[in-house]
Amino acid sequence: MSTAWQCNLDKDIPSLPPVDTFDGKATTAEERDDIVGKVYARIMEIESRLLPCGLHTVGVPPTAEESIATLVNIASLDRPDEGIESINRVIASSVGRNIDDIYKNVNAGVLKDVELNQKIIEASRAATRALVMESTDADGRVKEVKGQFEDAAGGLLGRMMGQKKPWIKAIAEAGFDKVDEKRLEPLFKYLEVGLGRIVANNELSALTKALDGRFIKPGPGGDPIRNPDVLPTGANMHALDPQSIPTTAAVECAESTCNQLLDRLKTDNGGEYPESIAFTLWGTDNIKTYGESLAQVLALAGVRPVPDSIGRVNKVELIPLEELGRPRIDVVVSCSGVFRDLFINQMNLMDRGIKLAAEADEPLEMNFVRKHALEQAEEMGISLREAACRVFSNSAGSYSANVGIAIENGGWENEQQLQNQFLERKSFAFNSDTPGQMSAQKALFESALKKVDVTFQNLDSSEISLTDVSHYYDSDPTKTIANLRDDKKKPMSFMADTTTANAQVRSLAETVRLDSRTKLLNPKFIEGMLATGYEGTRELTKRLRNTLGWSATSGEVDNFVYEDANDTFIRDEEMQKRLMESNPNAFKDMVTTLLEANGRDFWETSEDNIEKLQELYQEAEDRIEGVV
Repeated sequence: MSTAWQCNLDKDIPSLPPVDTFDGKATTAEERDDIVGKVYARIMEIESRLLPCGLHTVGVPPTAEESIATLVNIASLDRPDEGIESINRVIASSVGRNIDDIYKNVNAGVLKDVELNQKIIEASRAATRALVMESTDADGRVKEVKGQFEDAAGGLLGRMMGQKKPWIKAIAEAGFDKVDEKRLEPLFKYLEVGLGRIVANNELSALTKALDGRFIKPGPGGDPIRNPDVLPTGANMHALDPQSIPTTAAVECAESTCNQLLDRLKTDNGGEYPESIAFTLWGTDNIKTYGESLAQVLALAGVRPVPDSIGRVNKVELIPLEELGRPRIDVVVSCSGVFRDLFINQMNLMDRGIKLAAEADEPLEMNFVRKHALEQAEEMGISLREAACRVFSNSAGSYSANVGIAIENGGWENEQQLQNQFLERKSFAFNSDTPGQMSAQKALFESALKKVDVTFQNLDSSEISLTDVSHYYDSDPTKTIANLRDDKKKPMSFMADTTTANAQVRSLAETVRLDSRTKLLNPKFIEGMLATGYEGTRELTKRLRNTLGWSATSGEVDNFVYEDANDTFIRDEEMQKRLMESNPNAFKDMVTTLLEANGRDFWETSEDNIEKLQELYQEAEDRIEGVV
C-alpha cells in the first residue's frame, strides 16, 4: 500500500485507502482483492506499453528481441478483414472466456481477470518468442526467416507423429494446453511474413537510390502495429485515397470509442451527457487509422457516413434518435493544417452532417447541436446554418497555432497570449455552402467553444505519444475554453488510446501520468536514449519541455512529474554528470525548463531544489562558453 502511494498511484485510483489509516487486519478478502486488482492493473498497463529503446539508426534492422516486442503487439489485434483472430482472443477462448469481457474487467480492476490477462500476455510473448527464436542467429539477429509452414509433407508427418509447432508448445507451457492450433495458424503465417518485413534491411539501399535519382519501390505509410504492410522501412511512402475514409472498420472502431467516452463522461458527471465536445483532428493520424477520429465526430452528432458502390464516402445521413438511443452531442472541430490540405472533402462531409443535425426538428434536450446553433443564431443575428458551422482550421497555407513554438523558446508572457494565438490562428471556418474558402470567423469559433464541456484527442499510433511532439498540446483548447466560458469552469479533458487491443479512454491527467511513467521517468527509456549520446539527451529534454506545454495549455500535469524528473535528472549526481557531458546545451535547457515550471507556478518545490538548479544553470553556461 505504501509503495502504491509512493508511486503516486493514488492519482489514478481514487479509492486507494490512505496509508496512515489503512488497517490490513480489518480489511475483508473482497476489499483486499479490489485494492490489489486496481493497483496490479495500473502496473501492468505501464509494463505493457510499447516504447522505443533509443533512437533509430538508419540501416540497422531491429534485433530479435526488438522484433518480438513488435510482433507481440501485432498479434494482439483482431484482423477480421483477413480472417485473423488475435492470439489473446484464441488463448482466452481455450479457457472458455471472451477476451472482450476480460478487458472490461481488467479496466475495472477485477483481480481474477487482471491476473488472467497477464497470464495471457505472458503466453503470447512466449509463443511469439518461440516463432522468432527459430530464425535467430548467434548474434541475436534474424537475417533470414526460417519458414514454419513451407514443408507441407513434413508438417503433415509431424502432426501424424504428434509434434506441435514451437508456439503451441510455448502456449501450453504457459498454462494453456487446450489452445486450438488451427485457429492460430492464420495468425502465425501472418506473423512469419511480418517478421521478415520487420528485419528487412532496405533503408540504406533505398537512400542511395534516392540520392542517385533512381526508382524506389512505393509502399503505404501508417502505423506498423495496425498495418504491418507498411513494413519494411525504406519504401517510397504513399497514403490512401482520401475519398475512401472513413472506412467501415474505422466507423465500427469509432462507435466503440465514442461509447466508452460517453460512458466515462456520464460516470464522472452524475449520469449526465456532455452537451458539447471540442475535437482535434490530425491529418497523419487519420491516414494511419483510415478515418477513425473523423468517424468519431460524425458518430457523436448521430450522423452516419454512407459509402457508394465502390467505397467512396461522399454522403451522410442522420441516425434516427430511436436508433441512436441518446442525445446528439454538439462537436467543435479544430482541424490541423495537414488535415485541411488532405481531407477537404471530409471537412465538407462533417459540415454537412452537423448541419443536418442542426436542422433536424427534434426536441432540444435530445439534440444539443440544434440547441446550441439556435442559441448562437439568436445571439449573433445570423442564420441557423451559419451558426451551425463547427469545422475550423488555419487559414489557407497556415499551419499550427504556434503555441508549441512559443513554449519551446520560452518567449511567452502569460497563458492569455497562448490562448489568443490559438483563437487567432485556428478560427477559420469551413462552410459547405461556400466551398473553396476558409473564412475568418473568430466570433463564431469563440461562441461555439464557450459551450464546450469536454476536450478530446486521439492517440492512435504506437510510434508517437503525448509528450513525444509538441503538436498535441499546440492544439489543446482546455484553458482557452475555461477562459471563454461564462462560469470560467475548466472543461473535462480526455484522450482515446487505441494503440492496443484493449482500447482505452483516459482523462488527460491520467494519460500524462502514464506517458511520464513509461518514458520521461522510465529508467529503460532513459538509458536507451542516453546510449545514443548527444541527440538522445536532447530527446529527454524535449519531452520535459513538452510536459511543460501541457501545463500551460491544460493544467493537467501533476506536481510529482516535475518533482520526480528533478530527482531523476538533477539530484542524481551521476546522471547529472552524464547529461552535462553528453550534451551541455540540452542539459541547460532541462534546467531552464524546471526553473520555468516553478516560475510559472506549475511546480511547487523546495528552495534548496531551486538554488541547486540555479547553480547548475550557471555551471552549464560556463561549460558551453568554455569557462571551465
